[in-house]
Amino acid sequence: MMQTNLPHFEIKGKRLLPIVQGGMGVGVSAHHLAGTVAKAGALGTIASIDLRHHHPDLMQQSQRCRDKAVLDQLNLTALDREIKAALDMAQGEGMIAVNVMKAVTEHAALVRQACTSGAQAIVMGAGLPLDLPELTEGYPDVALIPILSDTRGVNIVLKKWMRKNRLPDAIVIEHPRYAGGHLGAPKPEDINDPRFDFPGVLEGVFNLYREFGIERECIPLILAGGINTHEKVRDLLAHGASAVQIGTPFAVTAEGDAHPNFKKVLAEARPEEIVTFMSVAGLPARAVLTPWLKNYLKREGKLQACAKADRERCASSLHCLIQCGLRDGIARIGQFCIDAQLAAALKGDVNKGLFFRGSESLPFGDAIRSVRELLDYLLTGHKPVFSGANSS
Repeated sequence: MMQTNLPHFEIKGKRLLPIVQGGMGVGVSAHHLAGTVAKAGALGTIASIDLRHHHPDLMQQSQRCRDKAVLDQLNLTALDREIKAALDMAQGEGMIAVNVMKAVTEHAALVRQACTSGAQAIVMGAGLPLDLPELTEGYPDVALIPILSDTRGVNIVLKKWMRKNRLPDAIVIEHPRYAGGHLGAPKPEDINDPRFDFPGVLEGVFNLYREFGIERECIPLILAGGINTHEKVRDLLAHGASAVQIGTPFAVTAEGDAHPNFKKVLAEARPEEIVTFMSVAGLPARAVLTPWLKNYLKREGKLQACAKADRERCASSLHCLIQCGLRDGIARIGQFCIDAQLAAALKGDVNKGLFFRGSESLPFGDAIRSVRELLDYLLTGHKPVFSGANSS
């Protein structure tokens, strides 16, 4: 485990560095990134969605396939492979989690596969994970970690879970003003609502703990969104957080599972090129304004005016989301195939890809550095020496 003066925290008896690597799909955080983070003593996360893109044999089997059941099974096979590979890389250090979006149709099957394959934690967001205790029944050693954004959400989950004699093993509090990907606010105009600010949420959740008779240490709080310096990590821990979750800075590391061009797009994005829009899932999302996204946003109004429910509009036949603006003809939200666009981004295709990204600058500017260097900086404040074109 790497050395730091910052306090460690525990989940299920595992002593971990206070850094959690966020789950990033499609395929951006797979076994290589998660396994590397865990081996260093932190919590690494595999994003469960559509991991077959990392497996040529599974992609070959899925070519021209229009059978959702077959495609779903191929993705479960890929998830199984990725979890086992990550655990092998970690060599017993840290922890391997799997992120499952509540908003996807196969979330229950993904959770069960993750548990069967040996995942040590399930992280669930993009909706209230009220049924997560039931989905993981029979796997008492798997840590359950909901992602929420405000005190109200924590209150709902705690009350529901306590009726089932279950508590979360940790809670991620994600700030929609700064995070990348799908955001925990109902509408774009809600993103800047003060109810999401970390000091107020910490105070509110700790008050809930006292009300319910829960010790602070029993359910660690992991803060996420906009955390890009050692100073922010140190200050948030000093104010009561047990750890922080970080996404985009890990996505652009040398060990990140996406194409080098994906990392280049994220690392070189200027602040004005990072935009918020309504995704097909009915949630605001934050991404880089690439040629594809710029063109889509220009046409969004016309596409929404022509929205119609048609299952054949699902480009991949996965019907991956419970609610999809394109497939279900929901005019007020996105009108594109999110699986196709995220898969293109994974491969580095700027002209077709949707590149999710957090709002804040990266710790090393546009430089692509290692997971170990990133962790060392976040934990100690020590930055590597830069040289050449990628200096910052």
